[in-house]
Amino acid sequence: MPLALWALTLSAFAIGTTEFVIVGLIPTIAASLHVSLPSAGMLVSLYALGVAIGAPVLTALSSRLPRKTLLLTLMALFTLGNLLAWQAPAYGTLAIARVLTGLTHGVFFSIGSTIATSLVPRQKAASAIALMFSGLTVALVTGVPLGTFIGQTFGWQTTFLAVSGLGLIALAGSWLLVPDNIARTAPTSLLGQFSVLGKPRLLLVYAMTALGYGGSFIAFTYLAPMLEQVSGFKASATGVLMLVYGISVAVGNVWGGRLADRKGPVRALQIIFAGLALALVLLALTASSQWLVVLTILLWGAVAFGNVAGLQLYVVQQAQRDAPHAVDVASGLNIAAFNLGIAFGAWAGGLIVEAMGIMATPWIGALIVLLALALTTWSGVLDRRASPTLANCTP
Repeated sequence: MPLALWALTLSAFAIGTTEFVIVGLIPTIAASLHVSLPSAGMLVSLYALGVAIGAPVLTALSSRLPRKTLLLTLMALFTLGNLLAWQAPAYGTLAIARVLTGLTHGVFFSIGSTIATSLVPRQKAASAIALMFSGLTVALVTGVPLGTFIGQTFGWQTTFLAVSGLGLIALAGSWLLVPDNIARTAPTSLLGQFSVLGKPRLLLVYAMTALGYGGSFIAFTYLAPMLEQVSGFKASATGVLMLVYGISVAVGNVWGGRLADRKGPVRALQIIFAGLALALVLLALTASSQWLVVLTILLWGAVAFGNVAGLQLYVVQQAQRDAPHAVDVASGLNIAAFNLGIAFGAWAGGLIVEAMGIMATPWIGALIVLLALALTTWSGVLDRRASPTLANCTP
């Protein structure tokens, strides 16, 4: 794989740490700022909304910028946003900082996916996307557990200071490793780029993405309090359990990319969504047992992010056929769909916790994931109707 892909992976690691470390710190932030668990959980939603807005809108507005210049600008703004979170005196400032860093996240992953696929042979496209997104999974393995430990030991503000340091390292890596002559699609008007929203097949993929991630995050947002209140783990064990989850995610991410390369995105997504729904059901049944819940977390992690490469590959395939003038924006809208799902999941999870308790989140999340599985199956049917080889093709 080209060095440029490793630079993207390094940036993804920094971004993934700041996105997901908040999950392990929700109880700590709630106690520090004297807010409820659902209010602290809204910090997940606010970040995701920043991504959802930034991915399509800012990707379209920045389409004329050289790709390397844009990447360096994004990592600089990302670092500044985390410094603001470090200095946040109250909940409101922290919420603003989360939205700002989310805006940079959205643009990075929308252009990153198309850059990744342009740097490798067509038969390795899903694996290239999986490598870039492995930065997120490595963040779950190392950055999130370490950030959780730092936040619980030295205060949650220190975690964001540490993430700012990661942002500086990622900025330097992009400057050194990313080539200056990265190809980009020809710029077009903002209205022309957003014409992808009129493509029913792309909208179907976005719905698959939002529901698949939304269902998982209904439970994942409140995993830390579930482990403490239901499973009986001490708060200090949360970082270790997030490490267990992250290791499983890292394996599942690579497996998911290879599965999409071998079987095509639709079949791979069917397998992964089915496994994700099963894992959430098992979580509802095993949360009261410490040993069983650890095994369930391992299974959950193996499928939780395995759908990323397949979903991104599938939306790029659809955009290349239906909206070749706006592939970057189509990819960005899928990043927005990921994060609308996360925002919905965190928000809905808060409502569920208040109305029905934490243990209602896994099985309700499983139902939402099954809807994503149904839409994936329907999309495969439409592919076969359009072309007998379309559903299982690889780029």
